[in-house]
Amino acid sequence: MNQGDIILFPIQQADGKLKPRPVLLLKQLPGHGDWLGCGISTQLHEFIQGFDLILDLSHTDFKASGLKLPGVIRLGFLSSIPSQKILGAIGNLSDPTVKELLKNLSNYLLKEK
Repeated sequence: MNQGDIILFPIQQADGKLKPRPVLLLKQLPGHGDWLGCGISTQLHEFIQGFDLILDLSHTDFKASGLKLPGVIRLGFLSSIPSQKILGAIGNLSDPTVKELLKNLSNYLLKEK
């Protein structure tokens, strides 16, 4: 797997069942090869301006993403993803798009209260 890959990962739903959902691999974490990933949702109303990213048909990375529908890459939905639990890659995002997301995340984390 590589930074920028969009993978399928089993995420627990409200009903307790696990369902494969798309997740963007942001950065490999030090140590055991796990990844920092963020969820991708079709609930576009959850988009947070200046933080998340809308990936729709007009975005240059949409076709390569492997997504079937427009989605919001939700930086507030972070998770540590064990490499051995990744179900497979469906697509990827370009380096500039991933860097934009990482910059949004780091700017938020470093922002003073």
